[in-house]
Amino acid sequence: MKKVCYIATIPAVVNSFLRSHIDAASTKYDVTIICNSADAYLLDNIKARIILLPIERKISVKQDWLILIKLIRLFRSEKFDLIHSIMPKTGLLSMLAAWLTRIPNRVHIFTGQVWATKKGWKREVFKIFDKLIALLATHVLLDSPSQRDFMVSENVLNKNTGIVIEDGSICGIDVNQFHPDKKAFHQVRLDLDIKEEQIVILFLGRLNRDKGMLDLAYAFLTLANIYPDLILVLVGSEEDVSFAYLQEMCSAVKDRIRYVKHTSTPESYMQAADIFCLPSYREGFGQVIIEAAACGIPTVASRIYGITDTVVDKETGLLFTAADVSELKVSLSTLIENTSLRQQMGNAAQQRVLEVFQSHKITAGMMALYEQLLSNH
Repeated sequence: MKKVCYIATIPAVVNSFLRSHIDAASTKYDVTIICNSADAYLLDNIKARIILLPIERKISVKQDWLILIKLIRLFRSEKFDLIHSIMPKTGLLSMLAAWLTRIPNRVHIFTGQVWATKKGWKREVFKIFDKLIALLATHVLLDSPSQRDFMVSENVLNKNTGIVIEDGSICGIDVNQFHPDKKAFHQVRLDLDIKEEQIVILFLGRLNRDKGMLDLAYAFLTLANIYPDLILVLVGSEEDVSFAYLQEMCSAVKDRIRYVKHTSTPESYMQAADIFCLPSYREGFGQVIIEAAACGIPTVASRIYGITDTVVDKETGLLFTAADVSELKVSLSTLIENTSLRQQMGNAAQQRVLEVFQSHKITAGMMALYEQLLSNH
């Protein structure tokens, strides 16, 4: 039986983006997962052997060197037929270890570029890391066509390299999980003290500057003074922007902002929202947008690579120029004021997910790729 190994820094990424692929692969291959031990319970009941290594998310020269040595020893003894990595740190370490140990199939999937919004030497250093990953891998995957175009334009990939499964997305959408649900609509609004007639803008993701959190706060501060029934719901962990800072920015309307730090049911907040908003500066695809779409919610998002594959402008949502707060406010106002337009775009967004982004299609495409690669060795 062929041996397939998935490697990511944290179990949460494996659980959120790779579980369906792992379940499918385990029916044909001997599957191993390598990641660190943070929230390892998320991998309960997964159909694979799990190896926990102390891989850190941030650069740590000494620790990264030790992990590289451990990976080399592990790959040499296990003789995997295919290594599939995700996330920058594990991508670089595992592709290098796999190249040194002559693993025949070295697959890495890019899900966005940390250097896209950086400048100067930091941009060049992180960009070099991605170039090394692409050079060491035998096959490079990307989770959107526009991300592939961006990587080619930045000379990270050659024009004829880079594979996008189906129309994009790492894992697609499980429509049994993400779908409209009136019960969740009522329950979440009850839990968050939001009236049913109030209009909810939802942001779900990490609270950081690259996600456009400050732009959203500035926009909401203005819009909340115009629309007395407007509520902002933020769901996600704090990074370089704290919820306290956002409250301070919006002190005049802070009673109309709700914050949920962690959730295991993101779909319930989408089912309770009217508008999803992602004013991000960089995205590889924008998975949360199609999750919201599957729940029948239109999106207002920045017009950047990755997101342009998830939102059909003026059909499933509205796109605006990244970092343009004035344009963001206009786009949000358009949907706030027009209930029928929200419903129309939400319905179109849900239909597009059903036709294009269902998880079984993405997993089938991934398994077809594995079959092709492994049959050659």
